[in-house]
Amino acid sequence: QVQLVESGGGLVQPGGSLRLSCAASGRAFTGLTMAWFRQPPGKDREFVAGLKRNMGTPSYAASSKGRFAITRDNAKSTLYLQMNSLKPEDTAVYYCAASPRGLITSSLARDQEYEYWGQGTQVTVSS
Repeated sequence: QVQLVESGGGLVQPGGSLRLSCAASGRAFTGLTMAWFRQPPGKDREFVAGLKRNMGTPSYAASSKGRFAITRDNAKSTLYLQMNSLKPEDTAVYYCAASPRGLITSSLARDQEYEYWGQGTQVTVSS
């Protein structure tokens, strides 16, 4: 079993920045493919960014590319999402997800590929 705990959400003004963290435990972090998803109010969950377990080139949704950065610190078993130039449409509950399998790039955005999920952290972008 893998436990994921997100933190770092909150209220931020448009144009501001936030950094989300996801602390993982229960399994070797280096063996996990990691990703961030979000669920805006009244909408389905959507992919934000993903990172393979060998790191490599991150994968981003079109809406987050150029503004968000996904990174991982294997020594701390922690996944991060740096979010810059935030917009009201980024308002959502953000979830960390993990898979013990080595996913290919085209599978990173598919939520059904991930076995483990955190409880989510709320991000609200509003003036």
